[in-house]
Amino acid sequence: MPAKNKKSFALRLEPELYKALEKWAADEFRSTNGQLEWIIHQALKKAGRLPKKKTKEE
Repeated sequence: MPAKNKKSFALRLEPELYKALEKWAADEFRSTNGQLEWIIHQALKKAGRLPKKKTKEE
């Protein structure tokens, strides 16, 4: 399966926040990056801000 294009960017977090994120990610069997993606996806979904999926015609 081809890798999806992903945007990279720097993110600064307080050390305590990062430790909590690492623990949560480990508890869910995800990487820290994967956990952040999941959290952001859930927040966008809840806010009704997920981008619309493209159809074959687009």
